[in-house]
Amino acid sequence: MSGAASLPGQPRGEVVSGPATARAVNVLAPNASAMTLDGTNTWIVAEPDADLAVVIDPGPLDDGHLRAVIDAAARAGRRIGLTLLTHGHADHAEGAARFADLTRTKVRALDPALRLGDEGLSPGDVVTTGGLELRVVPTPGHTADSLSFHLPADGAVLTGDTVLGRGTTMVAHPDGRLGDYLDSLRTLRSLTADEGVHTVLPGHGPVLEDAQGAVEFYLAHRAHRLAQVETAVEAGLRSPQDVVARVYAEVDRSLWPAAELSVRAQLAYLRERGLI
Repeated sequence: MSGAASLPGQPRGEVVSGPATARAVNVLAPNASAMTLDGTNTWIVAEPDADLAVVIDPGPLDDGHLRAVIDAAARAGRRIGLTLLTHGHADHAEGAARFADLTRTKVRALDPALRLGDEGLSPGDVVTTGGLELRVVPTPGHTADSLSFHLPADGAVLTGDTVLGRGTTMVAHPDGRLGDYLDSLRTLRSLTADEGVHTVLPGHGPVLEDAQGAVEFYLAHRAHRLAQVETAVEAGLRSPQDVVARVYAEVDRSLWPAAELSVRAQLAYLRERGLI
């Protein structure tokens, strides 16, 4: 068995609720599945001496989980001052309205339909609740509205579903676009090279200790899959279902519907560039 240090991104180990960095605490939602891995990571982020915290991705509409997030903040002597969303998928955002009601907070997101309050999120915004510095980084591709949050003081980035703690991410065609996703990975790589980011706090799976290694693995994986899809098309396969059966033959069939979305995005990417 390979050790965590030999795996892409150097995953920390088991996914658990509790502190991950000096400013970030995970509360794991009880919604484990093939698509959500161990469950959704709901992140509480705060300055060490602050009495206000920011919550990123309240997760599913599960009152027990939402109250567990509030309780975790309260045990640290904090109340929730703001709720943020990385994107609108239900496993991250379905509980946001209920959580906002419980905490009397606003919800900020890129997608206006997900916001509660007048203020959204835009590229380059800096969230400063409780003295925090949390920079908004646009990372579309998994979905059109996907964002990441750069936490400079911890050398960390909260990636939602753009980079996972285990496995790779689906590009959810047609909302997600592969060209955008590849650009987003390059943006994250720049954070690791130029901004000192070394830790990934993902939306699912374990914390990654080697952010640059994780992003480089994702870029290499995408290039490999694209080459496989192009080869399958050159061999005469035309339907996304047939391409999935060839390219993702080693993947659990329960994941083939998600793989088909990614293949559709890959085929669209190749067509846009005149490669097939």
